[in-house]
Amino acid sequence: MIRAEDQTMKRLAALTGAILLAASEALAAENHARPARRVVVSLADRKLAVVEAGRVVKIFATAVGAPESPTPTGSYEIINRLAEPTWYGHGKVVPPGKSNPIGTRWMGLSVKGYGIHGTNVPSSIGHNASHGCIRLRNSDVEELFEMVAVGDAVELYGERTAELDAIFGAATVATVAEVPVATAAVNR
Repeated sequence: MIRAEDQTMKRLAALTGAILLAASEALAAENHARPARRVVVSLADRKLAVVEAGRVVKIFATAVGAPESPTPTGSYEIINRLAEPTWYGHGKVVPPGKSNPIGTRWMGLSVKGYGIHGTNVPSSIGHNASHGCIRLRNSDVEELFEMVAVGDAVELYGERTAELDAIFGAATVATVAEVPVATAAVNR
């Protein structure tokens, strides 16, 4: 027999999912006015770039999946965005706040269970330390959150390509914004 508490949790989860889907659709409709942006992540460099109209807008340092929980590679898209998310995992619920492992923002990807988010362990940035998600410092993820929208492409690369060399090469963040990049399809 299912306990009443279990039924309540299942109903709450279903309601939350429906609300998130409706909010995602509304945000996608609002964002048709701005040019599409691509989020390009080099897992090898542990860096994320926002690219618009073939130009790098901004680069952020990240943490990526640890060897035992690697970040998936491939082409995805942002399917939802949450400010001050609640974390659910391992039988725990952590509300928004300093102890929340996904920090202050969540951008869910079209690969189930993965996203771009903040962290309560900023010292992990620059390392292979996550459970597969892309982690940023909370201040950086808050900035990124304002730059991207539901429907924007997210490309996760495990190996260097010519495009990644153009984006993340020897250039610094201050000068890389001037480096044009190709908008060709992702090659794996």
